[in-house]
Amino acid sequence: MINNKKIHTLSVYVANEPGVLARIAQTFSRRGFNIESLVVSPAIDGHFSRMTIGASGSEAGLEQIIKQVSKLIDVLHCTDHTFDEAVVKEMGLIKIAVSAEDRGEALQIAEHFGCKTVDLTDESIMLQVVGDPDKIDALMEMIEKFKIIEIVRTGKVLMARGAETT
Repeated sequence: MINNKKIHTLSVYVANEPGVLARIAQTFSRRGFNIESLVVSPAIDGHFSRMTIGASGSEAGLEQIIKQVSKLIDVLHCTDHTFDEAVVKEMGLIKIAVSAEDRGEALQIAEHFGCKTVDLTDESIMLQVVGDPDKIDALMEMIEKFKIIEIVRTGKVLMARGAETT
């Protein structure tokens, strides 16, 4: 949830063609939705791509967006997975400034959240964390006591549980 707005997670299966992303983004913009995160990756055969879009806006507008996106020429289907049973993951890289005295505490917090240390200098630590977005948010709260230099988050990726396709 961002600023008390529900983040909806949509999966959009599209032809892997130039301009598709622009047309989809325009549909969201026209309806007053903000795209909070976007992950695009090729599907199995390379002719199609899967977009995972995290978007915030009114509940009423979401249904219209799904209908309008589904009508776009290169879109095979658009599905809201916000309340579905799905595996949801995100990856984050977080660089924090730490002194020699604080390094132990920072590494303990990182270990608790299953982080991997991917860079370590005398002045900083870069952590990699993978998990659901709430886990990454909780880590962020715990490391607020250190000076956060930089954060990069991938956005959600998800896959429906069981044998059904996303």
